[in-house]
Amino acid sequence: MKFILAKKLNMSSVFDEKGKIIPVTILEAGPVKITQIKNIDKDGYLAVQAGFGQKKKISKPLLGHLKDNGRLRWLKEFRAQDAKDLENYKVGDEINVTAFNEGELVNISGISRGKGFQGVVKRHGFHGTHTTHGNKDQLRTSGSIGATTPQHVIKGKKMAGHTGGEKISLKRIKVIKIDKDKNLIYLKGAIPGKRGTLIEIFN
Repeated sequence: MKFILAKKLNMSSVFDEKGKIIPVTILEAGPVKITQIKNIDKDGYLAVQAGFGQKKKISKPLLGHLKDNGRLRWLKEFRAQDAKDLENYKVGDEINVTAFNEGELVNISGISRGKGFQGVVKRHGFHGTHTTHGNKDQLRTSGSIGATTPQHVIKGKKMAGHTGGEKISLKRIKVIKIDKDKNLIYLKGAIPGKRGTLIEIFN
């Protein structure tokens, strides 16, 4: 069980050994601090709570929970399958990018970029109606949203609405490069979210 919290910085590209260009997303990964170990007896499940980033103002209850770990900005939990996965972690321990290796495959989770209220063409990829003679002001409409029976729109119908701002998870993302001095990790391809978005990296 390996994990770390990271902040998305920007996208770039690197060259591999064969001279092929690879698009990468650069993230500032850690260092994170272990703030709590959860077990079956007390909490009902196994997990490790980790914190990342710094924040000026923090509530007193949270400040008491963090104790000597500082004013951490983000707190996230990582579930464990077995109690043995928790043996290597203690409250106050620090995790940095050295926990991962170049070429390793990891899973990531993050909040996608919010796009506000969008129509069905952008939100669901509808191709729109035909642009033939006689068609006016209906090029990007959804068309029919129901039949005669039942006399209501069926639940789950794809329609216009709020787009983005949702949790996106990706699996088997390759670690291209690790910069231990600057706490940077380079992941292959695009990562959900805008600059400054919190990204969970685990495997």
